[in-house]
Amino acid sequence: QVHVVERGGGLVQAGGSLRLSCEATGRIFSNYAMGWFRQAPGKEREFVAMVSWNGPGTDYADSVKGRFTISRDNAKNTVYLQMNSLKPEDTAVYYCATPRSAWITPRSSPDEYHYWGQGTQVTVSS
Repeated sequence: QVHVVERGGGLVQAGGSLRLSCEATGRIFSNYAMGWFRQAPGKEREFVAMVSWNGPGTDYADSVKGRFTISRDNAKNTVYLQMNSLKPEDTAVYYCATPRSAWITPRSSPDEYHYWGQGTQVTVSS
């Protein structure tokens, strides 16, 4: 059974930073890509970032390029999202996700991911 658990959300002022973490257990972590998505109230879930299974390949949404950094620590079964220069429009519930299949590099569609965490709230005040 695969379990995905996010941590690290909170309230931060615009211009500040937060680091989210996500632990995925139940299978060989290093064989799977990991992604971050977010969903703001009234909006669809959107892609934020992805790190490939064989690192350091990464992909980012245009809206977060240059501000967010995704990384992984396979020894800790954990993926991180370092968020800098946060803006009020970054406010959302952030979800960690991973695909069903090993050794693939998913793109930005939520449909390509199978296992999801419960989400963590990030609120950026202006």
